[in-house]
Amino acid sequence: VRNRGPWRGLDDLEMATVEYIDWYNNRRLHGELGHIPPAEHEALHAMTHPVTAPLKTS
Repeated sequence: VRNRGPWRGLDDLEMATVEYIDWYNNRRLHGELGHIPPAEHEALHAMTHPVTAPLKTS
């Protein structure tokens, strides 16, 4: 990585990786999700499908 990439060192590579993951999860527009970011899709899903605890029967 140090000899082949545009990064000056491992710290630069780490920051580039973090920025890419942030973009991938929070800002990219996903065609299969209606051209909205995955994080927005998950938030909409959580609002429309609340999690309920199963009833315990003993």
